Amino acid sequence: MTQNSPQCQNLQEHVESLLQLLRQESSLRQQDITAVQASLKKAIAPEFEIVFAGAFSAGKSMLINALLERELLYSAEGHATGTECYIAFAEPDKERVVLTFLSEVEIREQAYALCEKLGLTTELNINQTDVVPLLSQGCKIIIEKEGGENKSELAKQAKALMLLLEGFEANRDRIHTLENATYSMEQFNFSNLKEAASYARRGSNSAVLKRVEYYCYHPLLQDGNIIIDTPGIDAPVQRDAELTYNKIESPDTSAVVCVLKAASSGEMTTEETELMEKTKGNPGIRDRLFYIFNRIDETWYNTQLRQRLENLINSDFRDTTRVYKTSGLLGFYGSLIKNTTTRDRFGLNTIFAERGRVDVDSNLDSESIGKTRPYNTGNGSENSEETPQFISEFNRYCANSGKLSPSQFRISVNSYETPNENYVRILAEQGRPLIEQLIQDSGIEDFRRGITRYLTEEKRPQLFKNLADDLEDLCIQLRKHYQTIQRNLDSQPREIEAMKAQELLRLNQELQQVGQDFREHIATEINEMIMNKCDIFDNDFRQLQSRMIRRLDELLDSFSVEAAYGRTVIAHPRNATAPLIAVLVEALYYLANQLEDILVESTASLVANFFQYLKDSVRKSEYYRLLYRLLGNDGGIEQQLDELSKQVSDALVNAAGVECDRYVRESPRFYDEDTFSIYQFRQTLQQTSQGYDCENMVDAQPAIRQLLRLDFEPKVSQTIRKTFRQTVNKTLKDHLLPMAQKQADDILQKYSQARDYVEQTLAQEAEEKIARNQRLQGENEEKMEKYDRAVSGINSCLQAMKLHEHLLPAIGQNDNVSMDCE
Repeated sequence: MTQNSPQCQNLQEHVESLLQLLRQESSLRQQDITAVQASLKKAIAPEFEIVFAGAFSAGKSMLINALLERELLYSAEGHATGTECYIAFAEPDKERVVLTFLSEVEIREQAYALCEKLGLTTELNINQTDVVPLLSQGCKIIIEKEGGENKSELAKQAKALMLLLEGFEANRDRIHTLENATYSMEQFNFSNLKEAASYARRGSNSAVLKRVEYYCYHPLLQDGNIIIDTPGIDAPVQRDAELTYNKIESPDTSAVVCVLKAASSGEMTTEETELMEKTKGNPGIRDRLFYIFNRIDETWYNTQLRQRLENLINSDFRDTTRVYKTSGLLGFYGSLIKNTTTRDRFGLNTIFAERGRVDVDSNLDSESIGKTRPYNTGNGSENSEETPQFISEFNRYCANSGKLSPSQFRISVNSYETPNENYVRILAEQGRPLIEQLIQDSGIEDFRRGITRYLTEEKRPQLFKNLADDLEDLCIQLRKHYQTIQRNLDSQPREIEAMKAQELLRLNQELQQVGQDFREHIATEINEMIMNKCDIFDNDFRQLQSRMIRRLDELLDSFSVEAAYGRTVIAHPRNATAPLIAVLVEALYYLANQLEDILVESTASLVANFFQYLKDSVRKSEYYRLLYRLLGNDGGIEQQLDELSKQVSDALVNAAGVECDRYVRESPRFYDEDTFSIYQFRQTLQQTSQGYDCENMVDAQPAIRQLLRLDFEPKVSQTIRKTFRQTVNKTLKDHLLPMAQKQADDILQKYSQARDYVEQTLAQEAEEKIARNQRLQGENEEKMEKYDRAVSGINSCLQAMKLHEHLLPAIGQNDNVSMDCE
């Protein structure tokens, strides 16, 4: 900003110093500093952008005119321009305007979009001589059909297209094809800001202007304040609405004035709700939001509308005090006519005569808004003097608003007088008190006082308060971190013998911690394995399952009834034939034994891989490295794991044998009635019993294989999907957890061995550690000094802003003492 106190000149340097200190600490550098950076940028920025945003016809431009008490901006019912207007400070003798035009390409895009919405042809080239009149005529027909240029959204869009085309025709020599041409007001031969602003306000000119920059004198604009007027958030040309939303989300935006239409509609529109959400999502705005319910005079004539507005404010805006109810039209022109008299007919001969155009706010229908109308004199002739919109609303205010006390203001609006005659007579009778009451009822003064108070008194302290609040947690973390390091280093011995004694005292504790870490590590790995979260083990077990399924398929597909029949006959030398049951028994033994081989092999591989994984995991642990430093070896951990691997493998191989041995027996439900297996068995038995030689049995081979599949598939599935995984889990847990506890106890018993080993290098390690502690202490003290310098600089700035309750915590000697006492 432009008026920072001397104590704040180096604010950015001090804050950056703190952020640099934070980044140097590995345990703190992950802390989010986005808010600090954003609030710092706002505190030191030379500019403070206040964006006025709302729907088109909400009255944004008129409010800005009223706020600055001068007519700078064009305002119209309906969408008239996609212009972004910047209003910044300039000394009275340096006021100026900079005008930037849309390119021809952008104008074509807007015209195309509007023609598409209006149902007009989009194939025409606006550079052709007869195209602009043709489209303008089409727009006039639409407006007449709709009943007026403000009677519907379609009519408003038609008016917007007319203004765009008129502006293109009038400024064709200033508009470039691809580039946005920029001109100073001197290039237009304007001698002052008033002339330039009058040109820019004209609807057709405003329609082809991309950006207007006003540099004018007003106390509200000092200290880098910039007022920005944006297109309507519900503009029919999407690019215009996006321009406003982009500005709302820009990090350069510091405050937003939301101009809402709920006073005339009784509720928020979808676009207005989205606008409020986007303002809350910009960290650069925070709570710097002003809510303006413009066109409040609509509620004076509609009790139901007034109640709906009050309910809306009480429910949705109860948490903010920056809510204002205004009438921009009445407030602005009320301020202008304060200095008029009967000599100039209270502005009719000056203010309104100078305008020579339509006055438009956003309060009325198309028949009364923005139109200066001829009036009937009562004798059948029509007077040529027109009625400004403000005067129509002024008369309505006097007659029907209910805002004027009958005891203070005795006013009559006579039907036999013209609106202008009523206006002049009423002001001649009532004078300045009525104007003051009108301005007060318009709410403009309340809004002006509120935003002036914020920008001149509250803004700068609040920006620095936000910065201090964002820095506070960061400073607390840094301060605590440095003090913890300092206390730890201060507690360390400074002599070699003392350091050696301390290290030996810690030896037992370190051995105990190593044992505990090992025990917890093994318990964690077992738990992960049981919970199916150990990828290596899970992959190996899935491989075991696949191998069992594949092997069963291979055995069944290759099973030879002839070979089984032969083995059965050989086993019974007195017999020359064999029953189906004997062949099946042979098959049951054969399949069970073959599957046992594969399960045993897979189980051994599973156990070996898991224990290798455990050893690799232990070797990577911090306690393993510490154990080597204390003992010079791993304390027998790997040996224990190797021995245990053999024990677990033997136990699970035995369990695998038991599991597959049960395959020899048929499944319990194999012979149940009404099952496919018993049906298949009977069919097979019937086929094999047709003769007594081997040929009948071999012919039934497919049926026998199918019968075996029906028996074995459920048994194998039960093993690999239900019972065997639980057996493996239980076996590993029952072996590993006791081993881990025993190994932890054994490590603790190795104190004498550890003492002898450590003493060999302890003197050198103690000397190195003392030197390292001294170095770390020096570095920490240097960081604390740097921290205190930065905090002191920031606190000086906060004190200059009288923010004594938001000073940041320094370290200092007293803080060290108090922390030690804690």
